[in-house]
Amino acid sequence: MNKGKVSLLALIALILGVIYAAYVNYYFFVATPTEQNAAEAISEIIAGALVLPHIVVTCTAVLMNALGFFMYHRGFILTGAILYIVAIALMPIYFMFTLLQGTLLFIAFAKMKKKE
Repeated sequence: MNKGKVSLLALIALILGVIYAAYVNYYFFVATPTEQNAAEAISEIIAGALVLPHIVVTCTAVLMNALGFFMYHRGFILTGAILYIVAIALMPIYFMFTLLQGTLLFIAFAKMKKKE
């Protein structure tokens, strides 16, 4: 597979990753209602604490994906793919948001040529 097709796979994964990272950050950190009772506030704090590792790993995966795409580097592509899968393990209920990116990056990594 040539460099263009591999770059296209990484670019698609990058676009989807940026969209999802922006969505999940907005949903958990910006779009919280201000008027609520104590029980709702506590439940939002607990939910945020449970999802925070997933968000951190997903944002790191997007960063590695971007570095791999712009530098055309196998190591960053593989690291991004692994981090997307780790994000699934941290929050399995959100698997549909990161599974495609991880799969695309694993395919891109497999098709990239080793530097010699």
